Amino acid sequence: MSAPLNSAVDRFLGYLRVERRYSPSTLANYARALRRLSAHAERLGLQRWSDLRSAQLQTLLAELHRGGLAPASLGLFLSSCRSFFRYLARDGEVKVNPAVGVRSPKILRKLPKVLDADEMGALLEFPTDDAEAVHDRAMLELLYSSGLRVAEIVSLCWRDLDTAEGMLRVTGKGSKTRIVPVGRQAMQALEALRTQEGGGDDDHILRGRNGRPLSTNGVRTRLKRRARDQGVWKRVYPHLLRHSCASHLLESSGDLRAVQELLGHADIGTTQIYTHLDFQHLARVYDSAHPRAKRRKD
Repeated sequence: MSAPLNSAVDRFLGYLRVERRYSPSTLANYARALRRLSAHAERLGLQRWSDLRSAQLQTLLAELHRGGLAPASLGLFLSSCRSFFRYLARDGEVKVNPAVGVRSPKILRKLPKVLDADEMGALLEFPTDDAEAVHDRAMLELLYSSGLRVAEIVSLCWRDLDTAEGMLRVTGKGSKTRIVPVGRQAMQALEALRTQEGGGDDDHILRGRNGRPLSTNGVRTRLKRRARDQGVWKRVYPHLLRHSCASHLLESSGDLRAVQELLGHADIGTTQIYTHLDFQHLARVYDSAHPRAKRRKD
């Protein structure tokens, strides 16, 4: 590849890593897309990115489609290209974004799978008669209560939890911070965990047996084992609890904007996938909407 092409890609990835603070997995997706784009530019004999035309990019997209790349992956590839050329246009290296106007195959959006309230109860209601059960109960309750991504929950420290207000500060995609509520039962499970394990404000909430922060794979493994032990035979994974939280809240409240804010979606169109469910009734506050956050009557 020519030096100018390679240099531009490296600078863009550095910009995403340092200035935008993208996660390693997101950076890997961008790098993979730009490797494909760069290989295509090299085959065409291009020396500068400003020489790439929309028709040439459309040809590459067609080749990837014929090669079996799924529509969703093609959409991500094209989105990466658009972002890359916007960056180059900002720096004056290209005048026209060749990815604008290029169309990828339509993505058939699947409805999210969820656990119903009874299945969630079966998953979460296990005895906390040993240290591991106390830990896992807090982990599962918090995933479901606040609709967290697995990468978000493993990064949480005790300083992020406001026990007085029942609120949690979460750092999500792109290092964006949001404040989310924590339900009553999740708060109780977290209090039991801290009583058991201690830990200062700077310590991670979820830790493994070695005392180190629990990994995302550790969360998945523990959740899968708990589901099996509780007789929940669906495929259970962290994002399923996030989907279930969103769907149950939307069923109860009908407040799409509130669910968008809870989940940290930048685009409300992402949240609208949950609107396939019938709304049961309207509710104005989190405690009256979330199945495991409702206050007990005195």
